[in-house]
Amino acid sequence: MMIDNDWLAPLQAEFRKPYYAELYQFVRQEYNTTQIFPPADDIFNAFHMTPLGEVKVVIIGQDPYHEPGQAHGLCFSVKPGVDIPPSLVNIYKELQDDLGCSIPNNGYLVKWAKQGVLMLNTVLTVRAHRANSHHGRGWEEFTDAAIRALNSQDRPIVFILWGKPAQSKKSMLNNPNHLILEAPHPSPLSAYRGFFGSRPFSKTNAFLRERGAEPIDWQIENI
Repeated sequence: MMIDNDWLAPLQAEFRKPYYAELYQFVRQEYNTTQIFPPADDIFNAFHMTPLGEVKVVIIGQDPYHEPGQAHGLCFSVKPGVDIPPSLVNIYKELQDDLGCSIPNNGYLVKWAKQGVLMLNTVLTVRAHRANSHHGRGWEEFTDAAIRALNSQDRPIVFILWGKPAQSKKSMLNNPNHLILEAPHPSPLSAYRGFFGSRPFSKTNAFLRERGAEPIDWQIENI
């Protein structure tokens, strides 16, 4: 369950803080007594799959999906064989309009993670069927430390902030090397208020190309 790649250096101090000791005890108790997502081994998958030194794009989500079999540690992504959630359906629609990508038969976004797209929820665990149930327990402090570490990187990074909770992190992003893209959340409730047509994927790739970085291949293949 621990982080063992280059994320460890900037986050190590967090593991020793009182809030993290409390968070750890709380989360452990929750896993022991009730159904929690994602599986404990997947909590830090965003960090494991996208090392700090390889991050090109950051997508900030809120908390994990809370129905069985969905969450596996990357925001917006679900395991193969699971129905594509409504927000991701809308992300795929925008991707098709923006870059002409075909809409795949799955919501498994590991291909993005492996190219340097960090898909970070601000809260990393949730109770079954209860959205936001682990909100305010300490995860936000931990993921804020990760966002500050990203902000301090010298190379250009694109931060994609969809919806108000993600946009509340903007005050931490003051490094002029980076690009910040903001739009309403892709959920069915707000996607028509300006998420559709915001073209985050082509804007991200144009920015990366301009700065000599390899663009992201956003096409998710069928399984």
